Amino acid sequence: MKVGVTEGNPRGTGGTATLALRAGLFALLWWILAEGRLDAWWLGAVGVAAATWASLRLAPPGALNIRVVPLLRFLAFFVWNSLRGGAQVAFMALRPRPDLAPALLELELVLPPGTPRVLMLNTLGLMPGTLGVRLDAATLRLHVLDARLPVAAEARALEAHIARLFGAAA
Repeated sequence: MKVGVTEGNPRGTGGTATLALRAGLFALLWWILAEGRLDAWWLGAVGVAAATWASLRLAPPGALNIRVVPLLRFLAFFVWNSLRGGAQVAFMALRPRPDLAPALLELELVLPPGTPRVLMLNTLGLMPGTLGVRLDAATLRLHVLDARLPVAAEARALEAHIARLFGAAA
């Protein structure tokens, strides 16, 4: 199943839908962060307006096709690997003598340029033990805490999830 949201001109009807959708999502996020407290909405309204304006400037409306089932699989993959990676890093840190093999890895990406590659870079930065250092035309450079771990294979699995999410071949 594919959810196709065609965001049109910000001043036209498609732009109104985009504005409402983004503002609604930011308002929901604020409500969650404020734990549903109504006394925080005076600040929340300012934050929601600023976030909506920034999102329209940084990611102008355009065609956005996200597939629902791959989105759920991506989220499950991300949460599982974040928890597993966090436990792994904590275990490494609690050892009496940390045995780490930090390294820089370079991966050739097959994702299309733009949002899919940026999502890949940012997602890897949120997963414990890895950090995206540089994203060139088709190469991603990663810093890893331990090069003996299967980081490249995990990055490839993440790349496949992102490719399916955007309907691209990986």
